Amino acid sequence: MSQKRQNGIFDRSGDLKSAITTLTHDYPAGHVVPLHFHDRDQLVYASRGVMTLRTRNGTWVVPPHRAVWLPAEIPHTITMSGLVAMRTLYLKPRLAKGLPRDCCVINVSTLLKELILHACTMHTLKKSVKWQMHLVAVILHQLEAVQTIPLQLPHLSDPRLVRIAEILMSDPRDSRTLAQLCKGTGAGKRSVERLFQQEIGMTFGKWRQQLRLMQGMRLLAEGAKVTNAALESGYGTPSAFTSMFRKALGITPSSYFK
Repeated sequence: MSQKRQNGIFDRSGDLKSAITTLTHDYPAGHVVPLHFHDRDQLVYASRGVMTLRTRNGTWVVPPHRAVWLPAEIPHTITMSGLVAMRTLYLKPRLAKGLPRDCCVINVSTLLKELILHACTMHTLKKSVKWQMHLVAVILHQLEAVQTIPLQLPHLSDPRLVRIAEILMSDPRDSRTLAQLCKGTGAGKRSVERLFQQEIGMTFGKWRQQLRLMQGMRLLAEGAKVTNAALESGYGTPSAFTSMFRKALGITPSSYFK
């Protein structure tokens, strides 16, 4: 049952008994799931394609074989890059006690992947059914062992930072220096650098790197070649993009998207 509120559609679970419920859905490229929120914690996994999840606090890019952890009652949208095969687990709130109460992108091990896919062949998992209780326990054990990965772009609130962010998000290839971007914002370079640190604990340079890396991932998911994805995302050379990609995900982009 769903109902509209000011902060999005409330997608209420009609199942109060099951420890885990699931959703299996394939989406076309470019599809946007509108602003909504759930009364359950959510693990959103894509076995194919790249998802971009946005909340009021940030943007998370979720490439294949990664998942986003989304606690209950956080309004969010999801945008698909390429064809996306989404597999979602909805957990009773705080069932997975080891995971944070904020969004994060996590590594999905081979075992966790198979557990997600197997769980999604069933609509529900109940602790009152012995074999399902054991499956829930293994899923929770795997979730407690996951590693988070830095694929977040924190949102900015100061109007001067927002203005700079909007310029670069509209064209990540913009190569102007921070000093040049500051012109017309009403703040100098040093002030903006300090504001980035104060607001999100991240330098401007790091924020810009994250923006370009996430844009490159989306382009690769849509079928772009590594060279094109690198240049369209603002990297000077494909090797620079490959280096950043390997640093974030431990593998080259061409190998990852095979």
